[in-house]
Amino acid sequence: MERATFSKYSWIDFAFSVIGVCTFLVDWGSDVWVATEFYCRGDIFWFGVLVGLMVLSSVVVQMFSWFWFQYDRKLPGFGGVQIGGGTVLFGDRVKLSCLFHVLQLGFLCRHISAIRQGFRVWWRKAEGSEYAVYLTHDLSMLRLIETFCESAPQLTLMIYVMLQTNKTRTVQFVSIAASTTSIAWMVVDYHRSLRSFLPDKANQGWCSSLIYFLWNLLLIAPRVAALALFASVLSGYIGAHFLMQWFVFVCWAWQQETHFMDSPAGEWLYRSTVGLIWYFSWFSVAEGRTRGRSIIYHTFITADGGILLATWWCYRDPVQTESFALVLLIALPFIYLLGLLLKTLYYCCFHPRLWRPLVREPGLPDDLPDAEVPLKEFSIQDGALSSKLHNKRMACHAAHFYSEKGAVKNPDGPERAEPSPL
Repeated sequence: MERATFSKYSWIDFAFSVIGVCTFLVDWGSDVWVATEFYCRGDIFWFGVLVGLMVLSSVVVQMFSWFWFQYDRKLPGFGGVQIGGGTVLFGDRVKLSCLFHVLQLGFLCRHISAIRQGFRVWWRKAEGSEYAVYLTHDLSMLRLIETFCESAPQLTLMIYVMLQTNKTRTVQFVSIAASTTSIAWMVVDYHRSLRSFLPDKANQGWCSSLIYFLWNLLLIAPRVAALALFASVLSGYIGAHFLMQWFVFVCWAWQQETHFMDSPAGEWLYRSTVGLIWYFSWFSVAEGRTRGRSIIYHTFITADGGILLATWWCYRDPVQTESFALVLLIALPFIYLLGLLLKTLYYCCFHPRLWRPLVREPGLPDDLPDAEVPLKEFSIQDGALSSKLHNKRMACHAAHFYSEKGAVKNPDGPERAEPSPL
């Protein structure tokens, strides 16, 4: 099997790390600001809901970070490796790592460590490009989890509060803008992280990333708006709606036999988180042909969104919503369908598997169909530690997203799976 390489850590990776931590701090600051506003105004219920979302998101992200720290310590030589004059995150200091994660600071420490290591590699030209890339890959996944555990629900809550009170405040607009920015940046950052596993990443333009960003935004925004509209007329049922769909999605993830984490407890945490992500957006999680799964998911979400909008239209206050009701009823389905159209366009015209050259191994017959030509395995252009610090977690997701014929179930082994076109 031919092993391909992908780009070393660059100034763009460093910029993404810096912007990522800035976005994280701004989003966190806006959350505190909104919570303070609710508390000072006497809206204790909304204060409690917002703080609850913040705590839940933080706990989930810290749990993933802790699990990954425990898994990484088992890698050969990981704990004591010296990289660019420093050591890997926490090294063998298990108690210190546990303390930071209990204090909900593990995620922030990962950000700081990524910036510190990235600065050494990019500015000082020190060794350790591989570990810097390793850190950014983990951070992109943690940001995705944090976004859908906090930013997406918070965005729904803010829209709901505006509809319920029929009032708009500056702090609410700031919170909505921060949450929207967080979701949008997560999409771009996560896509970029997956793209880095392609051997020919440098040949890709920004056009594919822009289309990818747009169709995600156009699919997520109507979903969030429909949930907020439904909650504004039947607030007592939105919790039941979420729990029922979340349970179904978790069971679906279990049925797909996901293998993202290295322990049963971690895998069930991952499946539970996937169920939450699916409540807002599609996310490919397992090897195999996923076109059918994607069609099933979008058909279900489209039907559910139609039911939510129809329910809101029947139970709304005609006088209070007269100025925007008809516009929303027409615009939200149109935007969602436009998102589906852009997604189809992306996979038909911009997906990297369409232009990535297939590489035939020596000895394969020339007349072998392209569909049976194995894809390249992925490694990093850092010679010394590639087998030790290869990020199997993100490599697995990249294989699910980009592979035309197969997805790498175990990046260190020869096993392959069926294609993942969507």
